[in-house]
Amino acid sequence: MSSAGTPIDGTLVHSSDPSDDGHPADTNAQSVSRIEGGTPASTPSAPPRRKPGEFGKSQRLFDKIEAFISRLSVRDNFWHRVCSLIWLPYAFFSGIRMKQMDELSFTAVLPFIRFNRNWYRAMAGGALLANSEIAGGMYVFGICGGDYTVVCKNLQYTFLRPCFGPAVYKIKPRGDLKALVASKSEFNITLELEIGQQVREVGQRDRRVGRCEATFHVTPKVHHKQKALRSKPKH
Repeated sequence: MSSAGTPIDGTLVHSSDPSDDGHPADTNAQSVSRIEGGTPASTPSAPPRRKPGEFGKSQRLFDKIEAFISRLSVRDNFWHRVCSLIWLPYAFFSGIRMKQMDELSFTAVLPFIRFNRNWYRAMAGGALLANSEIAGGMYVFGICGGDYTVVCKNLQYTFLRPCFGPAVYKIKPRGDLKALVASKSEFNITLELEIGQQVREVGQRDRRVGRCEATFHVTPKVHHKQKALRSKPKH
């Protein structure tokens, strides 16, 4: 015969019988909850919460370094060439350089060097085509600044005649680029590029060798961060 309050076959038993001295037992003090095997029941503890700033320090440091390098790359031609040597070696070895003619128009000059010439001593068509994207991207990135990413979506180049000298890219946007940047949202911008062969004599006009139409997609970097946060699984 088992006394009250003793677990029988691992079943849950509550004791509320009087004690041996005749005084009623305190049910709140004497009640014992047990589970199978006679072990005390326990509630699962919640996972520890992450403290603000505990994680993401390395990501914030990376963002600061990236922003600093982006601003440095558009400061002048020297730092642009240094950054190109690391992240865009083709632009570095081609020697392309950007010049601002006035407030709205920019030109990029591609030198007539061995790296850009083909076997019959003319400017290679691949060099003219590839540097059209580079010149357009440099133009857009120079106005937008380091807080934006610039990606070429479409590029159409028309070859008109061979180029036997330095190539000059005259760039004009089809829209108000500064107003689009001020909106702080994603947008597309189309550029018109006139490519001409630079003449040596003063007073002569550059000989047109091609024309190009390039469309770039511009996105604020903060939008990329927001999308990355939304895609992370929630714990």
